[in-house]
Amino acid sequence: MNATSTMQHSGSAAALFSVEAEKSVLGAVLLDQRHLTSVVVDEQLQAEHFYSDAHASVFSAMLALQDAGRHIDHLTVCEQLGARGRLDELGGPGAVEELAAWVPVAGHARDYARIVRDTAQMRALQRASYAIQALITERRHAGEALLDEAERIIFALRTDGSRGHARTLEEAVAGELDRLQHAAEGEHGLPGVASGLPDLDRLLGGLQPGRLYVLAGRPAMGKSLLALQIARHVAARGQQRVLFASLEMSDAETAQRHLAAESGVNPERLHLGQIRPTDWPALLDAAARTNTVPIHLLDDGDLSLMRLRAQARQLAVRHDRLALVVVDYLQLMRSERPSGSRVEDVSEFSRGLKRLARELACPVIAVAQLSRAVESRPDKRPVLSDLRESGQIEADADCVLMLYRDDYYNPDSDRPGQLDIIVRKNRQGRLGTATAHIDARLRFLPGTGRGDA
Repeated sequence: MNATSTMQHSGSAAALFSVEAEKSVLGAVLLDQRHLTSVVVDEQLQAEHFYSDAHASVFSAMLALQDAGRHIDHLTVCEQLGARGRLDELGGPGAVEELAAWVPVAGHARDYARIVRDTAQMRALQRASYAIQALITERRHAGEALLDEAERIIFALRTDGSRGHARTLEEAVAGELDRLQHAAEGEHGLPGVASGLPDLDRLLGGLQPGRLYVLAGRPAMGKSLLALQIARHVAARGQQRVLFASLEMSDAETAQRHLAAESGVNPERLHLGQIRPTDWPALLDAAARTNTVPIHLLDDGDLSLMRLRAQARQLAVRHDRLALVVVDYLQLMRSERPSGSRVEDVSEFSRGLKRLARELACPVIAVAQLSRAVESRPDKRPVLSDLRESGQIEADADCVLMLYRDDYYNPDSDRPGQLDIIVRKNRQGRLGTATAHIDARLRFLPGTGRGDA
């Protein structure tokens, strides 16, 4: 029997499902429980993909039995359904037993699962199209705002279906244990993405998915340089995809800094175009290596939050996921609908970046400018109240990193080229200071952390 032949339609509001495919998946698992791993791992089938609530209950019972290490057959499934009070809605033990006789060919379980999942996606897309049509009809949004909301709805279809749904504490704990296991087995032993600065990573546990990191400092502290270095490390060393959005540096400036760091050619001579014949081999070698650096540059001095979200979503869909988004810098972003108050506009930017981190399930680094209040104090080390234009930035950020260079304020400093990265806020960890130093290639190299809060 061709399972696709029973895909149902009812007028313009098509109810897309295949009862035969759903029964065939369940029957195949009853005949050989090894098919359950195949349809879950290879086809990513979930209980919510089933159109029939009764079939979804049977599939959930099978998953529970597998998790408990028990054998799966019609008796154990009936027992599990009975314990949950769901056996009668299926039609009793006889209905479960009939599932095993329904399947045309048990070995085609993955094909049946694919039909169930595909029709579920069609239903989800249908609901999304209705939601977008309602937005247009009701005129709740206009112009760019309407397009942004439509993109958000469509992007949600690409993300984990469990996101946004209530989970039990048991499920959340299991997910956290998986994350910790992955960290323990990883190269750096970190639960997050390595920044390339070990002292900082030890304080933060790496850059964590879904969190907003604010990297703040006064001009000439090295904010943009450090943000770019972290982005390059994640992309080049970690081989993970990064979006680097710069409102201050052009693509050409970014390329110059990358070439200087990778080739060893003097950055000033690169800027002035004073290239020596002996420089070319190193430059060409550094350029060739960029083929394996998955970093995307968004050079837009008039960047809005909506455009950033659109670019990030497109990259996440096209390449499965993004490992990191960097915005340089926060206060330069353009508001689509200026409120008349710069404080309110910047607050909206910080809230939007936090939502973007959650939506994409990746860390977001937002470079931020500090106010001149730093310069008026004897101690020039920045504090949270120095964040310029909005206290909302501090509220939204999961972590605030503030930069301080002693040699900038003290020409006779005994710490030339040293950078202190002061962790002033860390929602999930401790405070402290990591130290790095800048070399002739304009790279921040690891230093000995100060470690004091």
